[in-house]
Amino acid sequence: MKAILTVQNITSDFVTSFWTPIFVGIFLAIVVYALWPRNQAAFDEAARIPLREE
Repeated sequence: MKAILTVQNITSDFVTSFWTPIFVGIFLAIVVYALWPRNQAAFDEAARIPLREE
């Protein structure tokens, strides 16, 4: 059976080969930023915001 070259196949291959690694990299950068020790104080302060009585 011959492979039929269609716009859908080209688009699917492009998304799979190009955007997926970019989004994985962005996700990993966000996780590293969130877990970086220097940012812990800011995140702890933000976590206490709903509990403040003003």
